[in-house]
Amino acid sequence: MQQTAMVLAEETPEDWWEVEALYDLCFAPGRSALSSYRLREGVDPISALCLTARDPEGILAGAVRNWPVRIGSAEAVLLGPIAVHPTRQGEGLAALLMWECLSKARQAGWQRIILVGDAPYYGRFGFTKLNGITMPPPTNPHRVLGLALTDGAWAGVTGQVTRIR
Repeated sequence: MQQTAMVLAEETPEDWWEVEALYDLCFAPGRSALSSYRLREGVDPISALCLTARDPEGILAGAVRNWPVRIGSAEAVLLGPIAVHPTRQGEGLAALLMWECLSKARQAGWQRIILVGDAPYYGRFGFTKLNGITMPPPTNPHRVLGLALTDGAWAGVTGQVTRIR
C-alpha cells in the first residue's frame, strides 16, 4: 500500500473529540477501565507529546497521547494510547507517530518512557521489559516496557507507577 503524505501536528483542544472517536473505534469498549487510564484520570496530558496525523485532506488518520507519571521519585512519560484508523493501518503510520513522539520527548528533556504493550512490536523502537516497576493491577508485568531516552535513565528506578497530581 502506498503511503500518502501525512501532516503531523500537536493535538489541539478542537481535535479532542475526534481523537476520542478514533480511540473508541480502534479499542475495546472497556478501554477506560484499563489500569493505564487510572494513571491518566485528573492529569493533563503532555500537550507537546500529543500528536495527530492527518492526510492532505485533513482527515484524521492516527493519534497518540502521552501522560506524565511518577515511579518512586523519578518522572516518566506514559506513552499511549496510540491508534491508527483501520483504513490506514499497515502504512507505517503508528511507527511515524512513535518516532516523532520519541524525538519530541528527547528534545523536551524527558529521560524515560514507559508503556504497556507487546515487546515484539515495541522492541523495534528500543523498548524492553522493565523489572522492578509495577503498574496498577490488573496489568501483565511482562507487558510493562520502558525506553531510556538518556544513558542510564532507568538505573535505580523501581516501584509503583503512580499519577502525578
